[in-house]
Amino acid sequence: MEALLPRSLEEALELRAAHADAVPVAGGTDLMVAVNFGRARPPALLDLSRVEELKTWRRENGTVFVGAGMTFARIALELREFRPLVEAARSVGSPQIRSRATIGGNVGTASPAGDAIPVLAAYAATIVAGSTRGERREPWNAFFTGPKQTTLAPDELLLGVEWQAVEGPGSFAKVGTRNAMVIAIAGLCLQLDLRAHTVRLALGSVAPTVVRAPDAEAFAADVVPWDEPERALPEQAVSEFGRLAAVAARPIDDVRGSAAYRRHVVEVLARRALSWTLGDRR
Repeated sequence: MEALLPRSLEEALELRAAHADAVPVAGGTDLMVAVNFGRARPPALLDLSRVEELKTWRRENGTVFVGAGMTFARIALELREFRPLVEAARSVGSPQIRSRATIGGNVGTASPAGDAIPVLAAYAATIVAGSTRGERREPWNAFFTGPKQTTLAPDELLLGVEWQAVEGPGSFAKVGTRNAMVIAIAGLCLQLDLRAHTVRLALGSVAPTVVRAPDAEAFAADVVPWDEPERALPEQAVSEFGRLAAVAARPIDDVRGSAAYRRHVVEVLARRALSWTLGDRR
């Protein structure tokens, strides 16, 4: 197995163009497990861990950009104003894994159970890819086309993700057999937009890709007391929000849980997330 070791983004893109069969790797917390167990044997690895340009983040004119090489440990420390993303980052694996695993790896793997992806969906994020041909931006819901499938071209690398920061609280939650070192049975991210008076709800591990719940979002936008932050929602409205969230899920039965259980989890988590987020707003 050949190892390609670029030390700049320009060199990495050139190597990617010349070696389309090389598999990009940064933290290796997912790929190298498959390699070590013999489930993957790529002809070459493109090691991006030395490319400093991928490890930065910035905020300009309300747009937040996070480089693909940012580890979840750094995200949890440096992006604290984005609470749902921090909560998702803290739920990834163990401290050792979070110090290596990157948001680009989460996005590139494109698992519907990827912890960061529901947050990016709730943020209405854009995926930024690059090649020797230039940069390309694509909305998250167009980029993810199926389980572990994306529109990334053979000569492209993930450069990062970006989104327009919104004013309002949010939360992330998932359910698994334990708090860490586990693939989510179901998870979700909820984000309030206090300026637009909208609620965004994204569901993970309950469909072929992460999905939004438009009916639940529309219902919540109508019942949330936007101009009266001290007023709590009636329990009936919270319950209906959870029901509509569960309707948006399209889960399957597998070794981690049944479809019925996943819908139940989504309903409960959606109710809790809405209550928690409105409580944070108060």
